[in-house]
Amino acid sequence: MDLPTSTHGPYAPAMTDVLRRGRASLAFSFFAQGVAFALLVTRIPAIQDRYGVSDALLPVFLAAVPVLAGVGSVATGRLVKRVPPSRVLRWSQPVVFLALLGVAAGDRMVELAVALGAFGLSVGALDASMNMLGVSLQRSYGRSIMLSFHAAYSLGGILGASLAWAGAHWDLALFVSYLPVVVVLLPAAFVGSRWYVDGEPAAAVRGEAVKGSAGGVGFKVLLPLCLVMTFAYIGDSTVSNWSAKYLQDVLGSSEQLATVPYAVYMVTTLVGRAIGDFGVRRFGAVAVVRGGTVVAAGGFAVVAVAPGAWVGMLGFTLVGLGLCVLVPQTFAAAGRLFPGASDAAVARLNVFNYVGFLIGSPLVGALGDAWNYRGAMLAPMVLVLVTLVYARSFDAQPDRYGGGHERPRTADVGRGSNGI
Repeated sequence: MDLPTSTHGPYAPAMTDVLRRGRASLAFSFFAQGVAFALLVTRIPAIQDRYGVSDALLPVFLAAVPVLAGVGSVATGRLVKRVPPSRVLRWSQPVVFLALLGVAAGDRMVELAVALGAFGLSVGALDASMNMLGVSLQRSYGRSIMLSFHAAYSLGGILGASLAWAGAHWDLALFVSYLPVVVVLLPAAFVGSRWYVDGEPAAAVRGEAVKGSAGGVGFKVLLPLCLVMTFAYIGDSTVSNWSAKYLQDVLGSSEQLATVPYAVYMVTTLVGRAIGDFGVRRFGAVAVVRGGTVVAAGGFAVVAVAPGAWVGMLGFTLVGLGLCVLVPQTFAAAGRLFPGASDAAVARLNVFNYVGFLIGSPLVGALGDAWNYRGAMLAPMVLVLVTLVYARSFDAQPDRYGGGHERPRTADVGRGSNGI
């Protein structure tokens, strides 16, 4: 659904309802995607056993998913020039769920390859289109709401990981574990897609002479945000892939205790994103990004020098609390830098999500083998700290709006008695 260009007059309350429904339906899509992705990545050992994938071949399959997701994101950037992002999201999300079922239902290696290929391509399209809609909705709201969408994703990830744990605990077949989730979430997301809001027309249509409203996306301007996105996901993949091993092998924790840091990391990510929008509205995006960067880097430092498991868990908790604000704010900043070409900017930026994911785990592993794992934890710390150099890229561009805060793109939306 396209958002009309004005909400003045007697129809303003109705348009407020349109935005509310659009926000709720998009948040549910983020939530559903968090569930689906967690169900896949947390059952990798079971998938490996089902198909007889060797340890040598497994990294190839795992790397193929983010590579194809990058392809899907780039393709989406081109596709949305012809169709609205809401339509891409409406049809890519069911493919993600069906591909997840395909992973659980196959028996041969080629079937796994096809299912993971479909999953990767559709995830790229889904991630890009979801964030495109989030950026345009935030513009229409005139205030920070982007973190709330990613909080919904984190909540979905926690639920998906919990369901995966239950499936593993009860020794359920993958298909039996996945099918009820797909049966519930796929139709719910598809029905909810009728309320997606594509946002108002681009700034170029209004004749605003702003950067990005004509001439497309300048990669030189977007590059700082691409680097921040990459470094954030290097940090994230370090926690997801190495926290358990680090606690057990380096800090001497039990196997059971070693599973706790990632769960706590996910919870603190959810909490940070749930309250992050309030911080952006109160202090501005630059201050929140700087604060998150310092907290995340401090967390990695604590992990590197931790004398024992409990201090190590504290460090990983700080990493989650700091990193959680960076990715949503990076997408939001791209929308501000290129208000007339935000879809293209988001699609390009989204590719670096997968770049960071591909680099992070091998980087820490190589440094750990060549040096030691305490020292390896300093690599993501240093890379995350580079975000401080680019923090001004997250500014709401006061030179254009005449102040340090975001100006609403749609007059009176969310400002009066009918505030959203």
